[in-house]
Amino acid sequence: MKARILTVVLAVAFPAAALADDTDDAAAVAGKERFFESEIRPLLAAKCYECHGEKRSKGKLRLDSLGAILEGGESGQAVVPGHPERSLLIHAVGYTDADLQMPPKMRLAPSQVDLLVRWVKDGAVWPGASGDDAVARTRGDLEIGDEDRAWWAFQEIPRQSPSTVRTVGWGTVPLDAFILARLQERGLRPVPPATSRELIRRACFDLIGLPPSVEEVAAFVGDDSPEAWPRLIDRLLEMPQFGERWGRHWLDVVRYAQTNGYERDGEKELAWRYRDYVIRAFNDDKPFDRFVKEQLAGDELDDITRDSIIATAFYRFGVWDDEPDDKRLAEFESLDDILVTTGASFLGLTVGCARCHEHRFDPISQKDYYRLLSFFRNVRYYENAKFEAGSATYLQLPKSETAPEGAAEWALAVREHGREAPKTYVLARGNPATPTVEVQPGFLEVLGSVEAKIAAAPPHSNTTGRRRALAEWIAGADHPLTARVITNRVWQHLFGRGIVRTPNDFGRRGIPPTHPRLLDLLARKLMDGGWRIKPLIRGIMLSSAYRMSSRASDPKAVEVDPGNDLFWRQNMKRLEAEAIRDAVLAASGELNLEMGGRGVFPRLSPDVIAGGSRPGWGWELSSEKARSRRSVYIYVKRGTLMPLIEGFDYTNTAQSLGARTTTVVAPQALMLLNSGFLTRQSQHFAERVAREAGAATPRSRVERAYEVAFGRSPSERESAGAVAFLERQAALYERAASRLVFLPAVPSAMQHEFQRKHRPDDYFVDPPGGWSCQRGRWTDAGDSIYWVDPLRGPFALWRAESFVDAEIRARIVLHASAEVGSLLVRAEGVEGILNGYEVAIDPRGRRIALNRHERGKGVATLASSAVGVATERAIELRVECRGPRIRVWVDGAGEPALDATDTAPLMQTGWAGVRTWGAGLSVESLSVLRDGVERRLDVPRDRSPQMDALASFCLVLMNLNEFVYVD
Repeated sequence: MKARILTVVLAVAFPAAALADDTDDAAAVAGKERFFESEIRPLLAAKCYECHGEKRSKGKLRLDSLGAILEGGESGQAVVPGHPERSLLIHAVGYTDADLQMPPKMRLAPSQVDLLVRWVKDGAVWPGASGDDAVARTRGDLEIGDEDRAWWAFQEIPRQSPSTVRTVGWGTVPLDAFILARLQERGLRPVPPATSRELIRRACFDLIGLPPSVEEVAAFVGDDSPEAWPRLIDRLLEMPQFGERWGRHWLDVVRYAQTNGYERDGEKELAWRYRDYVIRAFNDDKPFDRFVKEQLAGDELDDITRDSIIATAFYRFGVWDDEPDDKRLAEFESLDDILVTTGASFLGLTVGCARCHEHRFDPISQKDYYRLLSFFRNVRYYENAKFEAGSATYLQLPKSETAPEGAAEWALAVREHGREAPKTYVLARGNPATPTVEVQPGFLEVLGSVEAKIAAAPPHSNTTGRRRALAEWIAGADHPLTARVITNRVWQHLFGRGIVRTPNDFGRRGIPPTHPRLLDLLARKLMDGGWRIKPLIRGIMLSSAYRMSSRASDPKAVEVDPGNDLFWRQNMKRLEAEAIRDAVLAASGELNLEMGGRGVFPRLSPDVIAGGSRPGWGWELSSEKARSRRSVYIYVKRGTLMPLIEGFDYTNTAQSLGARTTTVVAPQALMLLNSGFLTRQSQHFAERVAREAGAATPRSRVERAYEVAFGRSPSERESAGAVAFLERQAALYERAASRLVFLPAVPSAMQHEFQRKHRPDDYFVDPPGGWSCQRGRWTDAGDSIYWVDPLRGPFALWRAESFVDAEIRARIVLHASAEVGSLLVRAEGVEGILNGYEVAIDPRGRRIALNRHERGKGVATLASSAVGVATERAIELRVECRGPRIRVWVDGAGEPALDATDTAPLMQTGWAGVRTWGAGLSVESLSVLRDGVERRLDVPRDRSPQMDALASFCLVLMNLNEFVYVD
């Protein structure tokens, strides 16, 4: 224990470099620091911080600072500098002790263990840290020194020449030299290029988020011209779908959503104008510095436009509590959200960490935080929509040529209190109730001059001009962060991860760049090219590095660099949630490319609607055609997200998201296999294949399905397996009974406005022709929320044959989880409520009952009986109505299960029908025999067994990795 204390004291007394051999000269120490930043810090962050970092510290051990490593955890000191054989960390990662093996789930590669051994042996050098680099300490009055300013991200972006390396015939643009140089340092080489088919698929998904058509693939694969690849890139960059794809990336960064969050989750009206503005900006290749200025100060610029006003909705996408307990605190929370998003989006810094104390890792003081906050201090607090001159959050737009004469157009936008801003104070512990010293608008001290020169706002503006000063500083040509941050984001979306793996954090808690000189080269190219994104993208895609295969075909590279930090191959990428959905629509032929507008509302399952505090409030009903639009136009309601989108790692709508996670979990496969959306699209996909196959043979259909889904023909083995699958499925469908399905598409509770927007026919999914759907009985339980009466819920009537006396025969199947399923006789709907008789099947109690539903008088049970009924098996019912007497036979029994004579009979003319709740109900047959004439329900097959089999096959294809991953 004494030795451990002594080690820690030494670490406190001397900088990290001093823990190395005393004979090391400055060059050697610098080399060790570079080794730590390029190899050790990324390795620790990727493999260790999840369990031994800021959020979690298993075994009371943290590995994110030198002081914590030397202090150790429950097992003792983690590292003894200079002695890997005595370091518990080395024993753990080397799996030399059966009781101490880390990481526990997947051990490090031998090459990674060797890196850690080398680091410890060389003295455990940790740049910029000392032994007391406390995990939980606050730096008092932070003093910014040369060491702080020396951080790579704070350096001026230099002008430089490409590396001089032996290319061995590889490399087409300057950036390739930087990739190749790092590979040659480690004795590696790039893998061969991807195939033409892989390249066009990769380019299309990267640039427009959609798969190439069969014809486009064929044309590109067949074009041997050296200009084929540049022409493809140029064509895709000019497509309007480019802005939709790349605009969605930016919406992640600015926490875009169309509602406020919290319990009510009300709409931020006209928020969609910002989304459309972002899409236009990327399509028009708006210079990024202008893009920055418009979002931060579009209303303070000399040339105010419609777009520059709309762009300031950037300020308004934070969550908003319309009934805060402390209004002053809520206002500062809103300002913090703006500052945090600004810092992450444009600067790649976690500025918000300095709200309550000095930043614990980066050279950002609490004063820095409040100096930056003062740029926003005059911004008016968000409020609900008021389309009037005094609105806090809406501004009238300049007249548009396309607007109706005399119509005023408004935009969600930033508004200030006036031309004088309130004072800004440093708040002790970030509490508005405890102001300390006053500060003026100023920039980050570590980046140079703090003083901000605020020019007077133009006469037309009722603002301070502060935000414009901040915007011009951030978008300035000499700013070291802005160009690097957006360049890194571009690289990330083309390679699957950034040169800096933490795109929103370029500080010390982030992971340093794997290729800093390359990042600087591209950032400088962006600025010198007028800050235009499209040429930057084009230049990267023309590189040999981008065109490499994603196959891990080099065993040595897998051993030396398993994480592909050196980019010896391209990264295989799983499509994001939106791209998966859009690819499904493209394959089915149903994709609607209409652009812009408020957004579309997918059909949501009852359980999703029921999850809201006011079920359905704020959710609309879009047409089927509208629901087939691209996913970027799905209405983003924070509390109600489409499960298919949310399940595939959708964005975080509460805060800036630099990179989406990619998880692989079982529910994703279950959603794709069982989603009603995928089922419908697979049917459309099958219809498309049948039209385009040229011949109605299984093999020709398989060929076309593969071409549409994957842009290639199937192998002989794949084709034979698929044909056999189609034959088996068709035989199964041939034997399966035809049936009509009734499935309640509404939750048990609905907010009044949501219920009002539903037509009765919406209460069942896809009600067939000849049937009339009714709402059933709902009651207002308060707060304008209507609850269903489960005994008198939605029902459907077959209006083919009305009767008073008749014999009704039916064969029905209750789906799993059904609470009740009923056959209705002599039934009618009076203002949507059932009036007539019901044979109710209770699968849980294994009973049936004969109930009378009388408008205004409720439900009376006339008879009930225990019968062996259950879900998921056919139940045959025969009902005889003769005056007041009704008898019911079940499953062909000789004696009726129910026999009742109603003392107050309902003798009106009615129809047969069905009712179900909790789950669906299938009708396999239904007939009415009256006066010797039988009227049978025609239950036609929607599709032939062969088409049903083809739809099943198409669904399988859309579930394969090849469909949702890009090589």
